[in-house]
Amino acid sequence: MNDTAGGPVVIFGGRSEIGGELACRLAPGTTVVLAARAGTPLDEQIARVRAAGATAVHTVEFDADDVTSHGPLIAALIAEHGPIGTAVLAFGILGDQARAETDAAHAVAVVHTDYVAQVSLLTHLAAAMRSAGRGALVVFSSVAGSRVRRANYVYGSAKAGLDGFASGLSDALHGSGVRLLIVRPGFVVGRMTTGMTPAPLASTPQQVADATARALAAGRRAVWVPWSLRPLIVAFRLLPQAIWRRMPR
Repeated sequence: MNDTAGGPVVIFGGRSEIGGELACRLAPGTTVVLAARAGTPLDEQIARVRAAGATAVHTVEFDADDVTSHGPLIAALIAEHGPIGTAVLAFGILGDQARAETDAAHAVAVVHTDYVAQVSLLTHLAAAMRSAGRGALVVFSSVAGSRVRRANYVYGSAKAGLDGFASGLSDALHGSGVRLLIVRPGFVVGRMTTGMTPAPLASTPQQVADATARALAAGRRAVWVPWSLRPLIVAFRLLPQAIWRRMPR
């Protein structure tokens, strides 16, 4: 399932469960760079990616919220490893909806990480890949952004904005040799959702990574995980607002 557009795979969010799983699926015969915030060592992730067949695994410090660092980081990665083949944006936060409704700083922090930082990094990456004439971008949107619910509207609104930006960027990149894949998972059972009751049609990080790798190999523009969510979302969009606002998380 390796489709790295002829260059290294860079996972922005190297500690994320989905990012780590996808790194393993794209690893065979490829250089992989795990970009993550300084902190806990990435030894376990490095070992797994090497075992999956990567020719080399590197790490680099990456603070998604420091948007001023994005351009210099990408330039440094290209200088050291050559044009990026596949860039995976696997970072994000769920936040605390109840807190965000009264704490404006927290609401802004969620939107900054899940939308503003993503827009910044995507813009820098797209420009670099355009110059190289090749590359692939992987963006993780969410079903939460398809129709924003009262129960998680801060996170959902950020994902809605990201989905719209990524869709427009995908069109802007058409014919440039660069392609963009939007991944729209439903509820994912993992660290981010610990303590929450799984929603119907929930998936695992492994299932999301499998679907993403297949979609990359097939050259798709978007993928829903699982696919059965797509017709369900169409139905959700038709629900009257009075019913929609009572939908559970």
